[in-house]
Amino acid sequence: MPLYEHVFIARQDISGPQAESLIEHLGQIITDNGGTVVGTEYWGLKTLAYKINKNRKGHYGFIRSDAPAAAVHEMERLARLHEDIMRILTVRVDSHGEGPSAMMQPKSSRDDRRRRDDAA
Repeated sequence: MPLYEHVFIARQDISGPQAESLIEHLGQIITDNGGTVVGTEYWGLKTLAYKINKNRKGHYGFIRSDAPAAAVHEMERLARLHEDIMRILTVRVDSHGEGPSAMMQPKSSRDDRRRRDDAA
């Protein structure tokens, strides 16, 4: 089955545990439709680059899944209908990365990339 990564943004006025239960709810939809959830992460409440539905902040959730396309379409359909979810993005990937996502890694472990002011 294809591998997917899903990121969603929930409204700022729900609590952290409610946002985590949304992650579980979306994962259960994938599982009920024949897929498997490889991993989930709650990224926390973050400031948005621009307002979405009059919200300046949003709770971010991340799901890695191995699911058929029908399960992903059903999960996206129900997420669009859910009143607490403002946006959802699904990306098909070739393989899931090992360990936590880049958002969950400490900034010091991500500093191996070149700085802009470094001379080439």
